[in-house]
Amino acid sequence: MSLQEKLDAYKAEFVKKMPPEKIAIMHRATDDLRRSGILDRVLQPGASAPSFSLPNTRGEIVSSSDLLSRGPLVLTFYRGVW
Repeated sequence: MSLQEKLDAYKAEFVKKMPPEKIAIMHRATDDLRRSGILDRVLQPGASAPSFSLPNTRGEIVSSSDLLSRGPLVLTFYRGVW
């Protein structure tokens, strides 16, 4: 199964479990973001992200350049509890 197929399956299951009013809120928020013009300012596929330093889970400052020196870097963003 491809990643896209896995994501599509996950989304289908997620939507089945969520109340319709919550799904509507998420769709409105997504539409609001698109209308804001944010997509004109995001990095495009294949673009390099600027260097940065952020705290890790232990509060230690970690730089992207240090991490990249060890190999590919994957970022995840945790929005927090909804």
